[in-house]
Amino acid sequence: MSASRRKLNRTALLGAGVVVLFAVTVLLGSYTVTIPDFFRILTVHLTGGEKIPGASFIVMENKLPRAVLGILIGVAFGLSGGLFQTMLRNPLASPDVIGISYGASAAAVLAIVVFGASGAAVSGAALAGAIGVALVIYAISRGGGRSGGGRSGGGRGNAAGSRLILAGVGIAAALGAVVNFLMTRADIRTASEALIWLNGSLNSANWERVGVLLASLAVLIPVLALLAGPLRMLELGDDAAAGLGIRVNAVRFGLVITAVALAAVATAAAGPVAFVAFLAGPIARRIVGRPSLPASAFTGALIVLAADYFAYNVAPLILSGTVLPVGVITGALGAPFLLWLLVTSNRKEA
Repeated sequence: MSASRRKLNRTALLGAGVVVLFAVTVLLGSYTVTIPDFFRILTVHLTGGEKIPGASFIVMENKLPRAVLGILIGVAFGLSGGLFQTMLRNPLASPDVIGISYGASAAAVLAIVVFGASGAAVSGAALAGAIGVALVIYAISRGGGRSGGGRSGGGRGNAAGSRLILAGVGIAAALGAVVNFLMTRADIRTASEALIWLNGSLNSANWERVGVLLASLAVLIPVLALLAGPLRMLELGDDAAAGLGIRVNAVRFGLVITAVALAAVATAAAGPVAFVAFLAGPIARRIVGRPSLPASAFTGALIVLAADYFAYNVAPLILSGTVLPVGVITGALGAPFLLWLLVTSNRKEA
């Protein structure tokens, strides 16, 4: 079997896994629904017939939008992380690590605590904060690409990626301090509202949020598809890509803005769900055998769905009824994975 065929089969397997986990999330859990009952509830909802008391609300207003939003958020974070990691050729380059998620968080908390914002205003602030940090990141990456003399573009790209990650850690630390300061200045009610948002949760999932995120992805994914070809050229290095007729700076700017927008709209919908963007790309690469944006998208959806199912259905059984935000579970998964990745990277360099 050829490498491309094997990649396609494994990507399709990840997609099938998303479908299976989606069905598990909707049909099982604290309230179970049989497949015939699900389709009957769905048909009644679409045709405007008489609703089934209790069941229609639980399925159509709770479980189904929650699962759909989980998939969309996972796809957005997975694509964003995969874009950064492929473009910078570094598995540590994800919105979680390089400060973009912290930019969204700081802006959203500022809107909540200082201006009393809620709903769409918080989402807009998160989007603006992420883009603001991204502009700093782009300036760093562009400046790094100008150094290096006669070395190959690949070497300069790796060095720029390392500098970007170090700068991102510093930016994240500074913005984390801003968030902590704002939280100490807020009253208890406002601080608790901000804390709920900061943890990243699907508890506020509804069809309006699904619609906004779906519309955003309907714009961003075609843009990403147009940039996929130049992205493959950039993997060869800046000099090689320029020799093939690629406008390196323009393409990189477009990739950065697209990746930031993907992370920002997902963060605006459910808060900064930790480490999904960071985990999706490397896991997909180990499954597929090479970097793959579709595989990263499916892996991100699998991570969010699995983590939310555990947080919403399994954790209450262990913690005496406590429902955890999905970001707590993904954060618990991401932290040891980050340490493992750092250890293995150090061994390779040694």
